[in-house]
Amino acid sequence: MNNPLSPIYQAHQDHALIQGALQGDRNALEQLIKLHEPFIYNVAWKYTNDQDEARDLTQEVLIKVVTKLSSFQAKSSFRTWVYRIVVNQFLKTKRRPMEDRWENFEDFAHELNAIPSPELTLEEEQEQVLRTKTARNRCMSGMLMCLTREQRLIYLLGDVFSIDHTIGAEIFDVSKDNFRKKLSRTRKEFHAFMNQQCGLVKKENPCRCSKKAKAMEAAGKMRTDAKLFDPKYSATIAKFAESVSDEVADIVDRKYLEFFQNHPTKEDFGVDTVVEEILNDKDLHKYFE
Repeated sequence: MNNPLSPIYQAHQDHALIQGALQGDRNALEQLIKLHEPFIYNVAWKYTNDQDEARDLTQEVLIKVVTKLSSFQAKSSFRTWVYRIVVNQFLKTKRRPMEDRWENFEDFAHELNAIPSPELTLEEEQEQVLRTKTARNRCMSGMLMCLTREQRLIYLLGDVFSIDHTIGAEIFDVSKDNFRKKLSRTRKEFHAFMNQQCGLVKKENPCRCSKKAKAMEAAGKMRTDAKLFDPKYSATIAKFAESVSDEVADIVDRKYLEFFQNHPTKEDFGVDTVVEEILNDKDLHKYFE
């Protein structure tokens, strides 16, 4: 999967496809959508913490891109134009169920600490590697839901997906300095919580993913989700998160970020995707007539 917000992204491909789409070339429109759908979907997945919600949100964004494509005047880059739509849609969309589960990090910590941490034998530790990975992914996703919507998006794009901060500033329509300050404040909240709670950061902290996984599965609150580990989900964010020029100045300690960049991503969308639904929607065709 390409990262369209990478400094090495080739924007000329977008422009050629835009021209074709506006001239009625269905294949050009399909290719344009397919270039951006995976990245939008994976940001939406981490933003909502739900695959179905992410699919719906991705479709909402792409429908807006398709219906507004004729208004693109190339005053900014196409990717800036598209991802401003992404940000605006994500911030304005109806609240998703996971967003109201915890009001803040304190609520999340209380629920997390209430889960028993039974002792495990060495054999049990080795046997439940996948369960532990699932529990860890869920925990990290839960942390994201404790942030405000803007914080969540800035952290996802600015740190987890490692976009260039100049591009980030353009997308959020703020100065680069302001973007960096917002990202820094969000990062500090994350680091403070993890320093107090996460056993991955400090061994003396109470949380242990493997212990929590055993207790959650025993209580029927978690099952190992096979989809996270089949080939369609085997890639991780780190695979396409680019190193950027701001990295040395902004990433204080990479160990925090690595936990998020090890989250799975969806790459193989097959035929059952929002692309097919959009291209087959006759009501949308009028925008290209």
